[in-house]
Amino acid sequence: MSYILVPIIIALVAMVVVSLVRGIIAFLKSTKMDLESDAGTGATEMQLMQNKMMFARIKYQALAVIVVAVLLAASR
Repeated sequence: MSYILVPIIIALVAMVVVSLVRGIIAFLKSTKMDLESDAGTGATEMQLMQNKMMFARIKYQALAVIVVAVLLAASR
């Protein structure tokens, strides 16, 4: 069983890192003018991307924790 779960954990960790990097890139692309504007038009495209990447990172981390828990339970 561990032969299946370990590659899944590695893939999930890679997905966490990718979503983290993409979220940081979206954060860095936000300009000062975007942050200071009071246009009231809602979230900018970069802010939506940041939110999307943070949600993806949290989702992948939760899945990785679940897989680790299953791996630990199966090893006992």
